[in-house]
Amino acid sequence: MPPGRHASRNKATPPMAAGLALEAMRRRARLTRIAVWSVIAAGPIALGVAVTSTPTTAGAAPLPKPSTVRTTAVAADPAGYAQLFVGAWLRSNADDAANAQTRLAQSLAPDVELPDPATNAHPAPESVTAVRSAQRADGGWSVTVAAQYADGAVRYYTVPVATDRAGTIFTVTGAPGVVAGPARAEAPPAPYAVTVPDGELAATVGEFLSAYLTDAGEVDRYLAPGVHLTAVSPAPYQAVTVQQVLAVEEAAAAERMPGDGTKVRVLAQVEARDAQGRWPLGYELTLTARSGRWDIAELQTGTSRGGGERS
Repeated sequence: MPPGRHASRNKATPPMAAGLALEAMRRRARLTRIAVWSVIAAGPIALGVAVTSTPTTAGAAPLPKPSTVRTTAVAADPAGYAQLFVGAWLRSNADDAANAQTRLAQSLAPDVELPDPATNAHPAPESVTAVRSAQRADGGWSVTVAAQYADGAVRYYTVPVATDRAGTIFTVTGAPGVVAGPARAEAPPAPYAVTVPDGELAATVGEFLSAYLTDAGEVDRYLAPGVHLTAVSPAPYQAVTVQQVLAVEEAAAAERMPGDGTKVRVLAQVEARDAQGRWPLGYELTLTARSGRWDIAELQTGTSRGGGERS
């Protein structure tokens, strides 16, 4: 092919490509116009569907980022472990490897020396109870354990206990040490300063506690509406007698029955009897006035309240 003709063909190539691209753009424009007019001709409903079905990313809400929840392991209190060790340690014997208590003490504290009691030594304790545990600055624990003997004597021991990082595995790291017993805390003044005389309130308290402790009648008949309380079963006593009732509110000692909804808190000192003897007991109760009578609304035991279940 002559050089001139080859050159002219190369120069014509770009305009031909441009023409083809332009023709493709015109074809797409025509198709778009036809589609739009077709939708319009089909009616406004079709147009609305076409508009709402058009995909868009401009207003898309970002996906929520996954949150990370971190939990911190809480070290378990080794009081039970120390109590078990001291009980075994006090009953063990360094010269008696076959003794079951000796083997138990060695398994709980392999590096702790065992006692070597004399033949006429103080008998083993009747019970061993952990009474206090405190975590030290180094992460270890110091547990105070009380050993009670048959003659009424009580001896207190402190035990050092180490834990793993998770606070779930323990070991005794040293021999127990005998210490003085903990001091008694000063009790706050009791809020029950009003003496409740014999009357409707004291009678209700006595009848309720008799039903609660001796199975003498139904407990439900003494309860406020919506309150549920189950009697002690099996009944532990044969008879219950009220010795004294003290209250916080003056309304508990009023001669006339207060209005409906009046609430009073009382402390009932009672005497319970069974085949083994006489037992002084105390109960903190809340009562509410209703239709000329008193109903039991709550029975407080320790730090929890019983009978507060309402339907």
